Amino acid sequence: MRRFLRSGHDPARERLKRDLFQFNKTVEHGFPHQPSALGYSLSLRILAIGTRSGAVKLYGAPGVEFMGLHRENNAVVQIHFLPGQCQLVTLLDDNSLHLWSLKVKGGVSELQEDESFTLRGPPGAAPSATQITVVLPHSSRELLYLGTESGNVFVVQLPAFRTLEERTISSDAVLQRLPEEARHRRVFEMVEALQEHPCDPSQVLIGYSRGLIVVWDLRGSHVLCHFLSSQQLENVSWQRDGHLIVSCHSDGSYCRWPVSSDAQQPEPLRNCVPYGPFPCKAITKIFWLTTKQGLPFTIFQGGMPRASYGDRHCISVVHDGQQTAFDFTSRVIDFTVLTEADPAAAFDDPYALVVLAEEELVVIDLQAAGWPPVQPPYLASLHCSAITCSHHVSNIPLKLWERIVAAGSQQHTHFSTMEWPIDGGTSLAPAPPQRDLLLTGHEDGTVRFWDASGVCLRLLYKLSTVRVFLTDTDPSDNLNAQGEDEWPPLRKVGSFDPYSDDPRLGIQKIFLCKYSGYLAVAGTAGQVLVLELNDEEAEHAVEQVEADLLQDQEGYRWKGHERLCARPGPVHFEPGFQPFVLVQCQPPAVVTSLALHSEWRLVAFGTSHGFGLFDHQQRRQVFVKCTLHPSDQLALEGPLSRVKSLKKSLRQSFRRIRRSRVSSRKRRPAGPPGEVQEGGARAERTGVQSMELAPVQRKIEARSAEDSFTGFVRTLYFADTYLRDSSRHCPSLWAGTNGGTVYAFALRVPPAERRMDEPVRAEQAKEIQLMHRAPVVGILVLDGHSVPLPEPLEVAHDLSKSPDMQGSHQLLVVSEEQFKVFTLPKVSAKLKLKLTALEGSRVRRVSVAHFSSCRAEDYGEHHLAVLTNLGDVQVVSLPLLKPQVRYSCIRREDVSGIASCVFTKYGQGFYLISPSEFERFSLSTKWLVEPRCLVDSAETKSHSRPRNGSGPEKALGRARNSGNQSDGEERRPGPVMEHALLNDERVLKEIQSTLEGDRGSYGDWRSQRVAMGYSLSNGGAE
Repeated sequence: MRRFLRSGHDPARERLKRDLFQFNKTVEHGFPHQPSALGYSLSLRILAIGTRSGAVKLYGAPGVEFMGLHRENNAVVQIHFLPGQCQLVTLLDDNSLHLWSLKVKGGVSELQEDESFTLRGPPGAAPSATQITVVLPHSSRELLYLGTESGNVFVVQLPAFRTLEERTISSDAVLQRLPEEARHRRVFEMVEALQEHPCDPSQVLIGYSRGLIVVWDLRGSHVLCHFLSSQQLENVSWQRDGHLIVSCHSDGSYCRWPVSSDAQQPEPLRNCVPYGPFPCKAITKIFWLTTKQGLPFTIFQGGMPRASYGDRHCISVVHDGQQTAFDFTSRVIDFTVLTEADPAAAFDDPYALVVLAEEELVVIDLQAAGWPPVQPPYLASLHCSAITCSHHVSNIPLKLWERIVAAGSQQHTHFSTMEWPIDGGTSLAPAPPQRDLLLTGHEDGTVRFWDASGVCLRLLYKLSTVRVFLTDTDPSDNLNAQGEDEWPPLRKVGSFDPYSDDPRLGIQKIFLCKYSGYLAVAGTAGQVLVLELNDEEAEHAVEQVEADLLQDQEGYRWKGHERLCARPGPVHFEPGFQPFVLVQCQPPAVVTSLALHSEWRLVAFGTSHGFGLFDHQQRRQVFVKCTLHPSDQLALEGPLSRVKSLKKSLRQSFRRIRRSRVSSRKRRPAGPPGEVQEGGARAERTGVQSMELAPVQRKIEARSAEDSFTGFVRTLYFADTYLRDSSRHCPSLWAGTNGGTVYAFALRVPPAERRMDEPVRAEQAKEIQLMHRAPVVGILVLDGHSVPLPEPLEVAHDLSKSPDMQGSHQLLVVSEEQFKVFTLPKVSAKLKLKLTALEGSRVRRVSVAHFSSCRAEDYGEHHLAVLTNLGDVQVVSLPLLKPQVRYSCIRREDVSGIASCVFTKYGQGFYLISPSEFERFSLSTKWLVEPRCLVDSAETKSHSRPRNGSGPEKALGRARNSGNQSDGEERRPGPVMEHALLNDERVLKEIQSTLEGDRGSYGDWRSQRVAMGYSLSNGGAE
């Protein structure tokens, strides 16, 4: 980009750019991709999740998040917090151990890797001799006990990871101290379990894979008691008072063993196969937890009947005659139970079950009747159905926000009212200054509304379009319904459901008007739904209108999927967004573009065949326009068609090769520049001169009209501008296609008093053909002050200045290869920026964004935020098209990440780094959303239990409405409220300065991506 900058550029402008633009990857929203380990600190009340890519993510109270990345990209196998400390140990699949600490720097906590260690055996020893299977952090806070595949238990001193060989508990030493009858066939067993005595830290339980369990005295180095099972051991649980051990086994059974100092081997008090008598799968983990009421909780994973339910992923809870097998739709990675954290307490009193599944985190309230799930404030399973599109709306009016939250709260009645139990740490970030929505469309025909205002991405409301159509399954069917006498007592939990009834239901485009509450949703089979927000449930028929985009064409035959059949008669709808009209495109191709103008009550839609305009107030079609080229046969096959013409594909490939050879021969003789054989060449040269570009440019090769999908409608745009002459402005609709064509239609919208009596009329006024025929990805009209036209109803709500209609308007057309400004109404080229010619990149996403200065409160500029196919994000000025800054954001190989990117109105953006995670980034110095939090040491952490009160969604509504931030809400950092941050920080620094020495500044912390020496960029270290 430097070739754009002339020597002696304006230093004042450079300073201003530093005040406006700054690139930061701020936070990752959603559920970690491919989780592999779970850890929890009862004292800190913080959850840790490790992934297969080597990432470690910590979560506490909403807004308290940390992330670290191991130097190696090995999978995290185990995570263990050190008792009473802000430290944790991770075990990777390469057998290395890593010590992490939460350290306070600059008033905030950071996650840092302190040490790493690999257990080494004696020279010539087999790898299994030191292959770690179990890690036990001792309550002394100085020792780690490491069980291995060889049966030996090694002892490592922290924090230096020094091996204490004299304390090693070898399998031979254990065998020598066992009675004679227990020694047979017990050599070289794998250690499956290591647990410290709940009351006596000098005793450790060691469980071996073949069924032997011993209680080892660390002081005297001898066996206090042993237990011998006939089945292979999977795991053990030690009762809080130390008098009972519960073991689980590979045959689906668990045994209870009394603990005594008697040398005789005791018999189990009870041997139970919960789901017998038929062969069962292994119980891989078990908890035996006491309560004040006297009846214990038994919680275990697995144990289901092998033949009938062997493919289920279940965790069973048994208490007081009640038994439920929670059935998850993805594999269970690990689980833990939240219990009384005070070690002096006499009972466990479990209150929540935390389950990490492969695709979601589920928390179950064990105190409420029926054990309902708790709604998570973060770690949302974004991909519960695959995301197909996204749409961001900034600065939502309070009234609309409250109505959406109210509609969503009625969908969340099955959740527990328990406050979120994982509430460690304190978020120091200020409250979000505005309310933002992120809407995601999904493969199953749903649209989810997410609160994207702060660090936590929280689900507010879910809209389903399935009820409008006839599908194979009845939406009223309850898949969780099961008779009372059914056995096993399965209950489906979690939201992850990747299966769609019909791929045609998939949502492709979303457009929400935040002022009127109108929503337009378009799908895979040409369906366009217009919905309005209703606070009450209703039952009504959805009016259906067909839009035939091929009505003037002959000889075309659609070969793709059929349309969806609308449900006849009245349909029952829940409170929320309710459809009132369905526009069905024919042929039923994927809707590729969508625009809604709620002030004019018009919706425009486009497919690969053309575009149309619909009046949703009068429920009538205004017009349709076919954009098909005679060669666009592929546009008639559809995305779901399996049949394609091999002959035609080969023919097109050879034509492409032939054209490239011919064009290369034509370029060899360098003719004089005046002999350009293109219409409008004078305007092209004028644009180049006005830009004063560098003389070296790649030639943009004009695309042939024979290229497939030239009629594909890429963008639609409404504008009130000068289209016919410079004396009168009128409503207009603009459409851009894949073949570089821009259509402009003048609209006549009757005044409000005659709106229902007179029809909306449209007439084509302009047609612009870009010479290079590159796909048009964006259209924008600038007013007389070169400011983008405001959104519909924005001026009416006094949220924007009225556009300047005195000066001449300008039209900006953004294609994949260049930006071009035309004057209106004459449509003569004014200037352009040839992006592809200069860099070889193509525009994939473009959006207008307002960038505010971090120094001057009242200063800001409108610019274009641009994403290219190389993964770069750029800012291009308006209206002069001067490149401002350029940053590398997404790996160019990450095609899905680039395709999923969406910009916000204030210079932020989101893109998918995995099917389940959005990466959030910011191009603005002022608008930053990132975690800023503090975690106290465990000694100062209170052991309060979560109360059953208002649910998360209720707290959310209160916090938003009052404008004050309640505990448990996400908070927004950044220079927007920097004075508040500085006040908080001074106090924190004074406190911390008495405890520690040097401190990094706030700016130092700010410059780091994560709180360690490595930064995470799309899954890799940079």
